[in-house]
Amino acid sequence: MPLHDDGKRAAVRHIAYEAIGSTNVEALALARSGERGPLWITAARQTAGRGRRGNVWASQPGNLYASLLLADAAQPRHLPELCFVVALAVRDAVCAVAPALAVRLKLKWPNDILLDGAKLCGILIEAESVGAESVTVIGIGVNCAHHPATTGYPATDLAAQGAHVAPDRLFVALSGAMTDRLAQWNRGADFAAVRADWLTHAAGIGAEIVVRLANREVTGLFESLDAGGRLMLRRPGGELEPITAGEVFPARIPA
Repeated sequence: MPLHDDGKRAAVRHIAYEAIGSTNVEALALARSGERGPLWITAARQTAGRGRRGNVWASQPGNLYASLLLADAAQPRHLPELCFVVALAVRDAVCAVAPALAVRLKLKWPNDILLDGAKLCGILIEAESVGAESVTVIGIGVNCAHHPATTGYPATDLAAQGAHVAPDRLFVALSGAMTDRLAQWNRGADFAAVRADWLTHAAGIGAEIVVRLANREVTGLFESLDAGGRLMLRRPGGELEPITAGEVFPARIPA
């Protein structure tokens, strides 16, 4: 899988595997042994792919599995903003290789990409301290040719929607889009621009949603994002509740 020229100019490197346990795990292992990136790890197949909350991420050949390792990506208070940066980059990449799908792509808070209301992509961002430095790994799985039958949320893939896109072609677009979106974000200095772009493509703004938190479930209207990216939920009683982390579902999940 080749890198986009923008990535090359930004001194980003790339290691491609035919098969690996997890691109995120490999990136973190390299960071612990001294690697600081920026470095993409891709694989044609994962044997131990992971999603959020320890969920298994199905990893058949034909989809895109990629992780980007960054050192000192931003101050800790800005790192949660990365999920919006990454979601926009993935959307940009899909639009570049399958422009006919652009109007059907939406962003689900905080970092899922939906196609006609079904999940197209999973993003897992992990950060840890290695010595005196902070390293961040951005894991991305895009359903190009396959999607899981059940995920707790409807899923789809590009081929099922008539867009036959090879993973390497999508990766070229993604590596360029990620370089551009990280530059726009500027380590958190320009998150306002990222937030504005994300809201332009957001799923569920103004609609009733269900948010599953660690110990409860809440409902309300998805009003907006605050300046830090928290979901602002207007509860039935009228109060506005900021949501920092949770799983969002529409009040009625599409069939």
